[in-house]
Amino acid sequence: MRTLQVSRFLSSLDAECTILSLDTGVTRDLHERAGKVRIVTLPCRIERYFVPSMSWNTVKDLVCSADVIQMMNHWTLLNAMVFHYAALYEKPYILCPAGAIPIFGRSKVLKRSYDIAIGRKILRHAKACVAISPKEVEAIKAYGVPGEMISVIPNGIDPGDYLKEDDSEFRRKYGLPDAPFLLYVGRLNPIKGPDLLLEAFMRAVRSKGLPHHLVFAGPDGGMLHGLETMALANDMAGRVHFLGFIGGDDKSRAYHAAEFLVIPSRQEAMSIVVLEAGICKTAVLLTDRCGFDNVADVEGGMVVSASIDGLQEGIEIMTGNSSGLEIMGENLMKFVGDRYLWKHTAKQYLDLFNKVAG
Repeated sequence: MRTLQVSRFLSSLDAECTILSLDTGVTRDLHERAGKVRIVTLPCRIERYFVPSMSWNTVKDLVCSADVIQMMNHWTLLNAMVFHYAALYEKPYILCPAGAIPIFGRSKVLKRSYDIAIGRKILRHAKACVAISPKEVEAIKAYGVPGEMISVIPNGIDPGDYLKEDDSEFRRKYGLPDAPFLLYVGRLNPIKGPDLLLEAFMRAVRSKGLPHHLVFAGPDGGMLHGLETMALANDMAGRVHFLGFIGGDDKSRAYHAAEFLVIPSRQEAMSIVVLEAGICKTAVLLTDRCGFDNVADVEGGMVVSASIDGLQEGIEIMTGNSSGLEIMGENLMKFVGDRYLWKHTAKQYLDLFNKVAG
């Protein structure tokens, strides 16, 4: 989604953009939203590791037709394929890891092997690298990339994507009761910390007798069954809801309907869901591993340690301050609107592309 948004706004600045992606999650709706941006997809052969079909001619043709290439993420075979032709035909490219560089969770051996085989070479041969937060700069430097080659260009948001607001419609569609709820948006994956949130929520409910529910909105990343089992074993199955992936207008309605958003991540360079919640005037509770500690500085929510105790404390404080949540949401909306709109981010990218292309 980040790539699509940047490309959409670049095209509004008269840049011709083509996105090369795996076909996983690329829906007809996504093609429609792309507007003038062309999307080319390769079949995903193994979803667990995002292994693409080896469509070498497609990749070669796209690389040869580009003035500048931007690669996203780090641990992808698609990047390796693009790098092969970029090096062969001397095409300049920019790499934006978007928080992916730290080796965390599963597949550590595979990731280290990828780095040895190709990953470090891709980073070191890039004409420029983009960090999405100052926190990510040091991680990129650790690969031998000089500091002057790294630009900090943050994630952004398009306010027009988050205008839909209908609490009753959202609750009706997903079978949610008329009770306040805390919202989690993201993959159910260990790095995102949904297990920390669930345990903290259950403790807070028992400790404070909270009437709140907890809503998980996001695809399964290997933890859904375990989380459902945990909720059931603690007699919380009726208070914890798993909606699966939601997008478009439903995501907008979810943010508007929630009491506040909780981001329990164990590791993240810059959480884009902070921006999504903020533009909807929804306060956030997040960990100090999300690259967004200034949320607390602008009083748009709370920043706590990435632990069960830290999240429990944050939940108890924020649920006990319902009148303050609206003020936090207004503060966060102003902060996001002033600094993190895609139209500003796209201009920064265009300047960098022009510089790299000469």
